[in-house]
Amino acid sequence: MTSAIPQDIEWRLPHRPRSVGRARTLLGEQLHYWKVPDETAATAVLLLSELLTNAVRHATTPPGREVSARAILRACGTLRIEVSDANTARPEPQHPTPDAESGRGLTLVAALATAWDTGPRPYGIGKTVWFELAPTP
Repeated sequence: MTSAIPQDIEWRLPHRPRSVGRARTLLGEQLHYWKVPDETAATAVLLLSELLTNAVRHATTPPGREVSARAILRACGTLRIEVSDANTARPEPQHPTPDAESGRGLTLVAALATAWDTGPRPYGIGKTVWFELAPTP
């Protein structure tokens, strides 16, 4: 169940691997508070983890830069998750071999999200990668 008013929250985190787990916890708690259905919440947390891992692992940035994660629950029930970093390189889906241990994150996002894309970071240097999940019936 969602409110008639859009909900919006953003977290700024250090550009470090441990921020991925922290963001998963924060998003999970927020989605529970917003009463987002469990299946949608689990998918959102998984996909956030993929995007934030990519940002921390692959987006080289100057020291002291942060990554941000933002969750927006629109009045229509659509959930939008955004991950921003200070690197302008756009992520591209990979085509890993079957035995590769990584490289499937964006493929997973494309498969599970209603929509996703990447673009310039609003009001600053870098990019934002986002996905949306449609409301469950």
